[in-house]
Amino acid sequence: QVQLVESGGGLVQAGGSLRLSCAASGRTFSSYSMGWFRQAPGKEREFVARIISSGGNTYYADSVKGRFTISRGKAENTVFLQMNSLKPEDTAVYYCNGVWLGSPDYWGQGTQVTVAS
Repeated sequence: QVQLVESGGGLVQAGGSLRLSCAASGRTFSSYSMGWFRQAPGKEREFVARIISSGGNTYYADSVKGRFTISRGKAENTVFLQMNSLKPEDTAVYYCNGVWLGSPDYWGQGTQVTVAS
């Protein structure tokens, strides 16, 4: 059973930065991809960023391009989300997502990010 554990959320002023981390356990081989989604109160969960394990291609939502950077850690199946120039509209619960081919998607428990204006 795969477990994804996020960390790094918190309260920050607008214009500030946070770095989220996600570590997966329970699989010994590399994921196909890992990414981040977020869900604000009263809204649908939305895609934020993804990185493909083989090759390192990255993809971002338009709303975070140029401000957020997704990267892989040195440890297997770890991923980071560096969030700069944060805005109040970035306030949400951020979820780590892992995709292993042939398996359903795996999700972390979420970490709260609150950006104060």
